[in-house]
Amino acid sequence: MSNRSSNLQSSYIHTLVEQVLSAFEWRRINGYFAPTRAAALTRVMELIPAGSTVSQGGSVTLDETGVREALKMRSDITFLDPYDPALPREKQIQVRRQGMISDVFISGTNAITRDGILVNRDGMGNRVAAIAFGPSRVIIVAGINKIVPDVDSAVMRIDDIAAPMNCMRLNKKTPCRESLRCTDCADDDRICCVTTIIERQTVPDRMHVILVGETLGF
Repeated sequence: MSNRSSNLQSSYIHTLVEQVLSAFEWRRINGYFAPTRAAALTRVMELIPAGSTVSQGGSVTLDETGVREALKMRSDITFLDPYDPALPREKQIQVRRQGMISDVFISGTNAITRDGILVNRDGMGNRVAAIAFGPSRVIIVAGINKIVPDVDSAVMRIDDIAAPMNCMRLNKKTPCRESLRCTDCADDDRICCVTTIIERQTVPDRMHVILVGETLGF
C-alpha cells in the first residue's frame, strides 16, 4: 500500500471513529478509542474498580485482546468465568446467571452503527440481557470492523458473518455453517435466538465502549 493510500485509509478510520464516538456521547454511552488491542486491554483494566465482581460474555474479541486471561490474573477482583472448561455445564449456566448481577460485565458486540447503536444477537440470551440491564457497569470492546452504516446493515452482518463464523467456532451443526447465511433455522444448535438493539442509556456512566483500531472478532 502506498503512503497516499495508507494516509487516506487512516484519515477515513479517524473520521469514522470520531463520528461514532460523538454519537455515543449523545446516547449517554462513554466511548473511547484504543489504537491497538494492547491499549484496549489497558483501558479495560482501568475501568474495573478493585473489589468488583466481574463477569463476561462469550467473545472472540475478548480472547484476542487478552481480557479473559488478564481478569484471571487480577487478585483484587472476583472473576466469574462462565467459560471455564473445568466447570460442568450446569455450573457454567449458574455462573452465567450470577454474571447478570455482577458489578462489571465485559463483552464484545456483533455490530455498532455509525450513529452509535449497538446490535447484538445471542443463543441463550445471558450476554444481551446483561448488556441491557443488571450489572452496574458494562464494558464493550469492539474492533473497527464491527462498525456498519445502520441497523439493517448490522442485522445483515450478523446473518452473513457473525452467526456462521461463531457456529463454526463453537462446532454447531447449523445450516449457516455451509451456506454462510442465516436460514432462520429451527436447529437445536441455533445460536440466533435473542436480538437486542441498544439505542441509549438511562443510567449515566453505566456503559463504556472501547473502539479498537484493529480488526477483531467476527
